[in-house]
Amino acid sequence: MEELLKFVAEELVENKEEVSVTVDPENEEGIIVYHLHVAESDMGRVIGKQGRIAKAIRVVMRAGAAKRGQKIMVEID
Repeated sequence: MEELLKFVAEELVENKEEVSVTVDPENEEGIIVYHLHVAESDMGRVIGKQGRIAKAIRVVMRAGAAKRGQKIMVEID
């Protein structure tokens, strides 16, 4: 899942080397939190107008996680 998030983000941004993903361990509710870090100048590309791209990234990630029986959350930092 971490590789999927990193791949999607790298395809959207200009500064590919500044894309990183950190993963928090599963919390008491069974949710794994993925933190996506991108360059400040690329933040708009990842969020999109009215958050549409960010929402699409989260939908894709949740679909992949559901297939594996996981619950996840994506935060863009």
